[in-house]
Amino acid sequence: MVAVPKQVAGNSMLGNSSILGDVKCNSYLLFHGETALGNGLRGFLYFLGLAYCFIGLSAITARFFRSMENIVKHSRTVVEVDPHTNTEIIKQEKVWNYATADITLLAFGTSFPQISLATIDAIRNIGNLYAGGLGPGTLLGSAAFDLFPIHAVCVVVPKAGELKKISDIGVWLVELFWSFWAYAWLYIILEVWTPKVVTIWEALLTVLMYGLLLIHAYAQDKRWPYISLPLTRGERPEDWVPAEVASVSCEDDVYGGYTEILAVEEDKNEEIVDILSFHSEKQEHSIYRKVPAAEDSVESSNRPFQKEINLEDLHVLQLWKKQFMDALTLESPESRKLNNAHLRVARILWQSLLAPWRLLFAFVPPYQIAHGWIAFICSLLFISGIAYIVTELTDIISCVTGINAYVIAFTALAAGTSWPDLVASKIAAERQLTADSAIANITCSNSVNIYVGIGIPWLINTAYNFITYGEPLRIENAEGLGFTLMVFFSTSVGCISVLVVRRLILGAELGGPRFWAWVTSVFFMLLWLIFVVLSSLRVSGVI
Repeated sequence: MVAVPKQVAGNSMLGNSSILGDVKCNSYLLFHGETALGNGLRGFLYFLGLAYCFIGLSAITARFFRSMENIVKHSRTVVEVDPHTNTEIIKQEKVWNYATADITLLAFGTSFPQISLATIDAIRNIGNLYAGGLGPGTLLGSAAFDLFPIHAVCVVVPKAGELKKISDIGVWLVELFWSFWAYAWLYIILEVWTPKVVTIWEALLTVLMYGLLLIHAYAQDKRWPYISLPLTRGERPEDWVPAEVASVSCEDDVYGGYTEILAVEEDKNEEIVDILSFHSEKQEHSIYRKVPAAEDSVESSNRPFQKEINLEDLHVLQLWKKQFMDALTLESPESRKLNNAHLRVARILWQSLLAPWRLLFAFVPPYQIAHGWIAFICSLLFISGIAYIVTELTDIISCVTGINAYVIAFTALAAGTSWPDLVASKIAAERQLTADSAIANITCSNSVNIYVGIGIPWLINTAYNFITYGEPLRIENAEGLGFTLMVFFSTSVGCISVLVVRRLILGAELGGPRFWAWVTSVFFMLLWLIFVVLSSLRVSGVI
């Protein structure tokens, strides 16, 4: 007997909708008693819960970034033989290069909230003939948020008059091509090749294109013949993440019986700082101590290697204990030195609000273990858990308020789940000498959103439908998504054109004269508002 696939009820994308005050929503988050409350109060409380989830996402982002730092800093010893002198040359080589780190760890990691949300939405809708729209809507909205508001922030972040340009324009062009092709491919699937239907082969090709992006970007970075563009690479820092040194805490240099070790930047050029570190604005409160250089027996670069401190020598339980103690500390030593009582109270209240999240995330193993890989994976698991709660809350908000879930996805979900992208690009624009990582994170995140964030959920659904029912996956609001893609194309051309004009006239994509930086920022924000308004009106049936 052939199983009958489940269908989405009604015209709502989620199959569960109401108009505020007219229809009682029977869905609830924790307790059935929630349904006894009025729709207005429930909507307000659920929106507060959604905001608190985004605060939790911000809290885990710092730990995720720190673990990623340790991964990218990992180097290996390479022994080469000089053909002229026949002597061995020992040098340190980074395991991760620029292009690979930007596309995989940085772009994939910062896009993981959206990817998790889309995957969870697909698993919850498995067995339906119609795909869930929450994931695609969030990913398209996130792409617009990445391209417009994040560019708007990055362009004004450098100091007045400071110019930061892309050093490896060839790698950026490759990433930009695959970013635009991702959305062109999505439009072909939805409107041209198999209108309103996604087949298993289309989903599989979408996922495989992420691998092609990695290969093409790596080939361009290594300047492979016949594949790479013949463009020269400008000057850029040697290390994507600067070398690690020791720092001592400001209170008696000892906390809990052992010295606190933090990763800070100490390089020849003091302007290069760790792009994924979170430091206090008042650096005078911290005491930094440089580790003495160690003389290597054989040195290939004429630069002294800094003596590496093996952080794993510190007892794991001590490190883990300190994480819990920090999570329960509501007032830092810096806060105690503030003369403004109101500001101190505000900080304590904020730390109290974060305390439950910080205590929960303290269970993530210290990032010093296994080059940060364990903390990296655990952080992604926590992000997936938050994404699941966000998915449930969004369903109920749509049910209670009657707001089209696509509209929620384009706005609140896109902005909230794109917070790691914003933080990563902002810090990169602030602290790196070039604009490569800041802009690469934006373009690569958009590619990851389609190839992985939409490709994997659709592959799950199409494979299940093909095996169980022999049917493809249908897209209920394909016209709305197609219109959204067209709006995104139009506005993104305007955004990239402005970056090109800034490169030709000012000599850099980011920074420059403060007036023109703010003009560019305002223009990018206007493009985002145009995208959100037109897309929301379309999926709501107004236009």
